[in-house]
Amino acid sequence: MTLQITWNEASARRLERQFLATSAGDGTPVAEVVGAMLGAHAQVLSAAEVSVGIRAGSATRADVRAALWGAPAPDSLVKMHGPRGTVHLLPARELPLWCAALPAVPSGASQSAPDVRVTEQQARQIVAAIGDALEGVCLTVDELSEEVVARTGSWAGDRVMPAFQDLWPRWRQVMHRAGQSGAMCSGPNRGRKVTYTRPPHFTPLPPQEALRELVRRYLRAYGPASPQNFAKWLAAPGGWAGKLFAELAGAGEIEEVVFEGAEGCWVVAGDTEFPEGRVRGVRLLPYFDAYAIAAQPRQTLFPGAAYQRALAGGQAGNYPVLLVDGVVAGVWHQRRRGRRTTVTVELLGRLTARQERELGEQAERVGEVLEAEAELVIGEVAAGPHA
Repeated sequence: MTLQITWNEASARRLERQFLATSAGDGTPVAEVVGAMLGAHAQVLSAAEVSVGIRAGSATRADVRAALWGAPAPDSLVKMHGPRGTVHLLPARELPLWCAALPAVPSGASQSAPDVRVTEQQARQIVAAIGDALEGVCLTVDELSEEVVARTGSWAGDRVMPAFQDLWPRWRQVMHRAGQSGAMCSGPNRGRKVTYTRPPHFTPLPPQEALRELVRRYLRAYGPASPQNFAKWLAAPGGWAGKLFAELAGAGEIEEVVFEGAEGCWVVAGDTEFPEGRVRGVRLLPYFDAYAIAAQPRQTLFPGAAYQRALAGGQAGNYPVLLVDGVVAGVWHQRRRGRRTTVTVELLGRLTARQERELGEQAERVGEVLEAEAELVIGEVAAGPHA
């Protein structure tokens, strides 16, 4: 008989494995926490620091930065293009997995005009040039542009790519490919300028092996899940994801369960133990937190008014969210002034006295992660969604 899984069971296990039910013990490397999340979205680096910090015992942003910018070590972090082509923090030791799996995900046709696009051969040439130029150095984007053009040709530097009311050089349309393949990652800022460098060399896994391992890791972290859930998380074609899941099912590596009455959901074979009862507690998840983006079904995670208030056109991550007993129950915003930060929380329902106390504690924890003194304010959040 097919195993039946409820939302409360799945939610409890996901929160536990995400270090959101109980944070990781003091001394747990932040890279281990990031690995459990399957990467920390780092479009807003301070938000990534909060995502990791609230899960990692007493860690602060200083610990995240030390893992990111310190000398290379087994527990280092790398800031690079990850799932969905967006910038993530990833454990350096997992690059053989990520940099084999991500380039193997089919991408749709380019949305650029024909005279803007590059051929597949040109794209590979650009990626190789980026990796060569960044070997052992940190370059700004303008410096990197000069190096790429010198290694490829003037065509790569043609300013034909519309971006932010400007035109970027042609080569920049494949920056995400360079990141996902391990040819490029972020370096420390040079003043206010962003720099790029090349991560330590590694040997990538065989692509198909990497994809299968990525499915297994995704299901351990966020299962039960359907191929469509996986495709959405990865920004991949649904049909391709369905075939990939079918291959794993045929090999006995994953097994089907019924999740909240829905068939076609999967877990890793044998990974069928779920906690009893609902997880209780309050958490403040920042912009683009991995849990808010990946956990499905979205309409259950964002119930009632939360679906309209805490999502941007159905998209998760654009608002920081208040999580109460495993579901979204509000939005929040933090504004820093010197050593103080104001955490404003907009509630979508009433909290119990216990939940109010926990909310205060979580606001303090956000302040600790950011190395600031936090002040909690309950009221309307005026800030709109992040782009």
